[in-house]
Amino acid sequence: MNLPYEPDVAFGVHPDLGVAAAVADDRPYLDEVLRKHHFRYSQDLDVYLLPEGTGHNTAVRTMAAATREFQGAGHTVAADPRIMLPPPVPTPGGVDARKTQPGQSLTALTGELHELRRSADVAEVLEQILDEHHGAVGDLEEFIDTAAAWCERLDTPGGRELGQHLRTIAHHVAFLGDRLADAQLDLSVMPEVTPQDAPPLADVPLPARHEIPSVSRTARSRAAVAPSPNRPAGLPAAPEEAARSTAAPTGARRTR
Repeated sequence: MNLPYEPDVAFGVHPDLGVAAAVADDRPYLDEVLRKHHFRYSQDLDVYLLPEGTGHNTAVRTMAAATREFQGAGHTVAADPRIMLPPPVPTPGGVDARKTQPGQSLTALTGELHELRRSADVAEVLEQILDEHHGAVGDLEEFIDTAAAWCERLDTPGGRELGQHLRTIAHHVAFLGDRLADAQLDLSVMPEVTPQDAPPLADVPLPARHEIPSVSRTARSRAAVAPSPNRPAGLPAAPEEAARSTAAPTGARRTR
């Protein structure tokens, strides 16, 4: 990285050894914080490294925690954005690996909702969760399927039983994605805009987890045929949109 200034600490990626940290000068505090977060100094490379085999997510969280501590003490920190790129998922021979991209943070997407006022904008955020290639729902389904395969690979009765249980959970996640897709469609055709005098979203109490608010078929139908911000006024909703909005899901539709 070519930086216009020299930070106190810089995080980067070593091609073989993962996340590395370098310090501008020999200060005991910098060494203390890095060691506290499990970085160890390599005399040969003159950088700090995490233990061999540290997972990508663990490395990112560790770097973030160390960065917060440094910045809280008034030190400057720089980080190579490539640190956020996860390693590719192994694939069978002859199958192209998925391109690595930074993971979408559900926390960040939830934060976006607090700034939105149009139903169509909320639908766009929800669409990111449902994205076929990089959405959280599909990623969760793939993760559970992979965990199931790991259990089945034990080739024991317990492993096979747990693997089957996990695959059942994966089907539930796929069904959840199907229901979320219905909600995303409803939001995309709703013309409502949040009133200017509406309370902040953070002040609106969330429903208890055991309570599932029902949505009437009448409300869903009205939303499906209402004018949409994305559809010129006067044009009715497409028949297939109205049908999908009012029909109950017929089964789990897998996201991958």
